[in-house]
Amino acid sequence: MSANISLGTKPAPMIERLFGLKENGTTPGREITAGLTTFMTMSYIIFVQPAVMGAAGMDPGAVMVATCLASALGTLLMAFLANYPIAMAPAMGHNFYFTYIVVLTLGYTWQEALGAVFVAGLIFALLSTVGLRETLMNVLPGCLKSGIPVGIGLLITLVGLEWSGIVAGHPVTYVTLGKLKSTPTLVSIFGLVVMAALLALKMRGAVLIGILATAAAGLVFGIIEFGGVAAAPPSLDPTLFKLAIPNVFEDPHLITVIFVFLFLDMFDTIGTLIGVSQQGGLMKDGKLPRARQALLSDAIATSSGALLGTSTVTSYVESAAGISAGGRTGLTGIVVAALFILSIFLSPLVHTIGAGIDVDGVTLYPVIAPALIIVGSMMFKNVIHVEWEDYTESIPAFLTLVMMPLTFSITEGISFGVISYVLLKLLSGKGKKVHWLIYLFAVLFVARYIWLE
Repeated sequence: MSANISLGTKPAPMIERLFGLKENGTTPGREITAGLTTFMTMSYIIFVQPAVMGAAGMDPGAVMVATCLASALGTLLMAFLANYPIAMAPAMGHNFYFTYIVVLTLGYTWQEALGAVFVAGLIFALLSTVGLRETLMNVLPGCLKSGIPVGIGLLITLVGLEWSGIVAGHPVTYVTLGKLKSTPTLVSIFGLVVMAALLALKMRGAVLIGILATAAAGLVFGIIEFGGVAAAPPSLDPTLFKLAIPNVFEDPHLITVIFVFLFLDMFDTIGTLIGVSQQGGLMKDGKLPRARQALLSDAIATSSGALLGTSTVTSYVESAAGISAGGRTGLTGIVVAALFILSIFLSPLVHTIGAGIDVDGVTLYPVIAPALIIVGSMMFKNVIHVEWEDYTESIPAFLTLVMMPLTFSITEGISFGVISYVLLKLLSGKGKKVHWLIYLFAVLFVARYIWLE
């Protein structure tokens, strides 16, 4: 079996039965490359998550282990239940809401915050079981299904540009050109050129090869250090099963906390699934087959992550990197999950590739950044599917794709898109064409903004 996998020519019978590689036009070798690529682009979460959750008073080592285990579990569920090359991990943005809003601003303990995440995951699972989220995915207007992947691509690109140092913050214009002559930025630019050139030459594994080339350049120029290969994993005990189930009868404000966790998870997941599925050609007639299984996997991973000791686990947009490298089935996810588990023991090696570098008070990720920029460019192609001459379609699509990078939130992009879509259809006399679920969520989005204010 192992020989077939390594050669990538003839799938082993069991692997073929489980994942249908021939049916999906892929090979074991291609799936392994895709898994490596996806993991490389998202491995930063192994180091970012403990830092963010540590600010809430949680043990960073335990959070690191919980993050790896929860990511592996969620990705395996997605692989076996839905057979999609989509990886999972604790969501960026959700972890900041957990720490800086729920714990440090509202004053709840991190145990209570984990309990709120757990309850939100259970509600999420219930909604997935009855098919509400699957229905919502299917009835989303075509203009938003086209705008979402473009918006996610722009968001990924902006993150990549910032992590490379090519773009930097500015007190007046908010963003400006970074210091292109700095060594970390030059290393990122080198990686970007390598990836672009390999893609132009139609070389498979271009993104993964580019990441490895960038890491080699980083070692040569001394901006990253080889920290070794293996180390004993930290104890999970400080966070395992330490959540406190919230009592909403004693504190009704906890309902708001649970609702926000649920709301963010629901629309980040839907947006990500649509975006990466469009990128990989997984959508069939505007619908995602096995969407219910994919959404259920996400929900179970969220509640399981809370039990282990980490914040909301969701589908990762970085999965688009692996899809661009040829990943089409759950075998890609098996590779990602295995690497997450290995990372518990190989954290020094992962840190060599994915660790951040402090430059003038800003953390850069020069090895990972080029891959995000390239993947963002690949996702932009979906813009051609928007009906630009119909303003009731084009304006919602435009607001969706532009608000994601400008607000750093997939949810906000979908929110502006849904609200504007409903409003313009009503004003143009086309309100009957809008599904009632879209009306419902437009109202909920508006209420959310009023509520948050």
